[in-house]
Amino acid sequence: MATDLTSLLAEGVILEPSSADSRKQALTLLSQALAAKTKLDARDIFDAVMERERLGSTGVGEGVAIPHARIDRLSHPIGGFLRLESGVDFDAVDERPCDLVFMLIAPVGSGADHLRALAQVSRTLRQPHIREALRKAENESAIRKILCPEAAKASAA
Repeated sequence: MATDLTSLLAEGVILEPSSADSRKQALTLLSQALAAKTKLDARDIFDAVMERERLGSTGVGEGVAIPHARIDRLSHPIGGFLRLESGVDFDAVDERPCDLVFMLIAPVGSGADHLRALAQVSRTLRQPHIREALRKAENESAIRKILCPEAAKASAA
């Protein structure tokens, strides 16, 4: 399904909604959570994502940011999602603060896979009804059902 992010989040993380009040805090939270899940160094993840942020904004508009980077020692793309209670500045193209943050990390040599994963996240978060549902979701479980509907169906069966 085009709007199912299970392939990126099965080994990734969905964090509980957070009161982080800056881009740096949001990226730190996601970097630490992804590091714990992948056994990578949180600082390496954070530094790679910040390096990419310096090249250009990953705030894609409508309150969505998709920070991303390529990291050594990964075998496939992995994602992390964080909903912020209040939006933070990601230098978004529409100048709106971002409250929906999907961090994507991918292997260094994964050009096509990295781009496909970015496109999949973008397609999903571009849909107004998904953004609205994510903003209303109260916890990690509710967010997972929205972002990973195929996995939710499979576990219910």
